[in-house]
Amino acid sequence: MVIVVLRYGFDLGAIALQESVLYMHATSFMLGIAYTLKHDEHVRIDIFYSRLSDNGKTFVNLSGHILFLLPCALTFGVLSLNYVSASWRILEGSPEIGGIPAVFLLKSLIPLMALTLIAQGLAEIGRAVLTLKAALPPTRRRT
Repeated sequence: MVIVVLRYGFDLGAIALQESVLYMHATSFMLGIAYTLKHDEHVRIDIFYSRLSDNGKTFVNLSGHILFLLPCALTFGVLSLNYVSASWRILEGSPEIGGIPAVFLLKSLIPLMALTLIAQGLAEIGRAVLTLKAALPPTRRRT
């Protein structure tokens, strides 16, 4: 709101202020992905999922984490390393005059996001395995 009031009310532009909104959004989204996964609040297409039993949902989540989440997060992490290291080598700043001189920090969120997502994905996989294991009928012991 401040940006709009400054621009249209006082005819003042503040590039750093405008870029700070981008930085804040990127930070909250990139670092909030693992938190959202932890609380099972991610977006899903819920045509069949809502009809499944708790164990069915757990199995779907386990499969999704193993087949999609981990490979994607690993790919993001690995492919972003050269991109981020090149930015750090030159301490990349904003291409705009008066912009925030820390684009390299913003780009560093990509591998950090991948790392937190992998960690949370592994935790979710562990939780799902324990849940499914607890749902199995007890085995008979032979003595």
